Amino acid sequence: MDEQIKQIGERLRGLRDVLDISLEEMAALCDISVDKYQQMESGESELSVANLQKIAKKYGVSLDVLMFGEEPKMSSYFLTRKGQGKSVERRRAYNYESLASGFRGRKADPFIVTVEPKPADTPKEMNSHSGQEFNMVLEGKMELTIGTKSLILEAGDSIYFDATHPHGMRALNEKPVRFLAIIF
Repeated sequence: MDEQIKQIGERLRGLRDVLDISLEEMAALCDISVDKYQQMESGESELSVANLQKIAKKYGVSLDVLMFGEEPKMSSYFLTRKGQGKSVERRRAYNYESLASGFRGRKADPFIVTVEPKPADTPKEMNSHSGQEFNMVLEGKMELTIGTKSLILEAGDSIYFDATHPHGMRALNEKPVRFLAIIF
């Protein structure tokens, strides 16, 4: 995981340098401090998909370029076999498996997300990003908080929501939860 996060950070720094964009501008875009943004670029900080999406839009590149270092090539279809999606652990407790990483110009980003359990007193990290999101629990049970509303979702449950509202999730019952997340 640490190597993947460092590689993402190197891509962030490289693109920022090439495009001659200041640390301050990127930190403001992500709504974080300059120090926190520098930690992202150095691979010392966890990365949110929300911030990576904002950065990808700013740089005019695909989210895949930041996450995997590859430009999507397919335009008719892209097949992902079971368990064969490109995977990145961009946070210590989250693993994202991209299901459409090779499709160029896609309108949504589908992932299989695995969230590892944390102690109950660990604060939930909340994120927000433009667009909408669909989540469907495949295995396990999770608490999803959107704004101030907390919902419990079990295998088979799904939710579609406005992703501009702060949201975060937590695995329940001391077991990992796997869910399909589609970010529009």
